[in-house]
Amino acid sequence: MTSSESRGHLAMLLFAVLVAGSFPLGAMVANLVSPAALNTLRFALAAGILAGMVLSGPGFARASFAAPWRYGVLGGLFAIYFVLMFEGLKTAPPVSAAAVFTLTPIMSALFGWLLLRQRVTWRIALALALGGAGALWVIFRGDPAALLRFDLGRGEAIYLVGCLAHAIYTPLVRLLNRGEPAIVFSQGVLMAGGVMLGLWGWPEIAATDWAAQPPVVWIALVYTAVFATAATAVLLQFAALRLPSSKVMAYTYLVPSIVIVWQLALGGGAPGWMVVPGIAATALALTLLLRA
Repeated sequence: MTSSESRGHLAMLLFAVLVAGSFPLGAMVANLVSPAALNTLRFALAAGILAGMVLSGPGFARASFAAPWRYGVLGGLFAIYFVLMFEGLKTAPPVSAAAVFTLTPIMSALFGWLLLRQRVTWRIALALALGGAGALWVIFRGDPAALLRFDLGRGEAIYLVGCLAHAIYTPLVRLLNRGEPAIVFSQGVLMAGGVMLGLWGWPEIAATDWAAQPPVVWIALVYTAVFATAATAVLLQFAALRLPSSKVMAYTYLVPSIVIVWQLALGGGAPGWMVVPGIAATALALTLLLRA
């Protein structure tokens, strides 16, 4: 493994920890404020933070503004993912939603092959199948009868569509990046996504009584903007330029287990023992993917 690949793996490990924190927090505020309104502020705050970091670091080169449609495409996919995540968390338990997120490596590998012709070895295929089976076990609460009926909850179904957008996003980063530093490219993506979200969700933004929101909404906004958006966008961009799409998204298999830790830390309960085999399967899938 090269030093560049090692840095990519470390970036994705931190990515998994930060992303996991957004699930229990998102579930706490999903029914308190409009997902479109919250995520518009989230994107604006994250884009502003990254803009300050860019200006104090590499700066905005003229080449960074070439083909601005690239930022629109990626920003739109990012916005779809985050809005549908919060919509799904209105009814989906955090661990089940995190399990849905672990289906993205399968979809990402498919789009990686379609867009970049990234090949999938037998080991990666086995790991993706194992991880997908583990995710389905958790999503259907360890109930084989529910799986056979495909009794998918409404929240999980909504979030699954968002995860499809996220899976397309990962290989597109490598396809559309023209040598811009990860932080510069991420800032453009978040700015474009925030503008599109603001235009689409303006009625909900204007109708929200922001002064009356409880502290947990502002805590969730700051965390998701700084850590689960600005930081993870840079980490994902950084890793996607150094690792194949399937390996980048392999770290999503850690998320359900980390979500449980987050829930316990925030005073929530742990899921039932029936979901443990599914979580174990996703952990084994991660091991296979990283060894591939």
